[in-house]
Amino acid sequence: MTGFRIVDKLQKIEEDIQSSQLKYHAKRVLVSKEFTFDAAHHLHNYEGKCKNLHGHTYRAVLGVSGYTDERGLMIDFGDLKEIWKQKIEIYLDHRYLNETLPPMNTTAENIAVWIYEKLSEALIEDQRYTGARVEFIRLYETPTSYAEARREWMEVE
Repeated sequence: MTGFRIVDKLQKIEEDIQSSQLKYHAKRVLVSKEFTFDAAHHLHNYEGKCKNLHGHTYRAVLGVSGYTDERGLMIDFGDLKEIWKQKIEIYLDHRYLNETLPPMNTTAENIAVWIYEKLSEALIEDQRYTGARVEFIRLYETPTSYAEARREWMEVE
């Protein structure tokens, strides 16, 4: 096994690599980012522990696909984080979900679809991302239990 090596020369654009070489392919790719938030809720019309007010540390996994731009980027992870922070998380983190979400039973299934819709709207509003679309939202309510909304289900029904 070889040891760690510091590069001799940092590659420079237009000297060592041309701008036209940055976009390696023209294929659709998926970018995924995870977020966590803490929230309280309770379920209506439900007999079980969840009918009482309680909280979760949720984990949301967002999957977005599209085509790379001239730099080889589909969407910057930082841009995805900004969309999450400004358009979605403000309704979720440290909130009483029954109050901040549209009228619904605040099940993981319903929240996953709501996140899907909010992210889809945000991608349509911001036209920087060629062909970008939400492929899936996976919302973990506990470390071992999640609900998922997928594009193929959302567009068909």
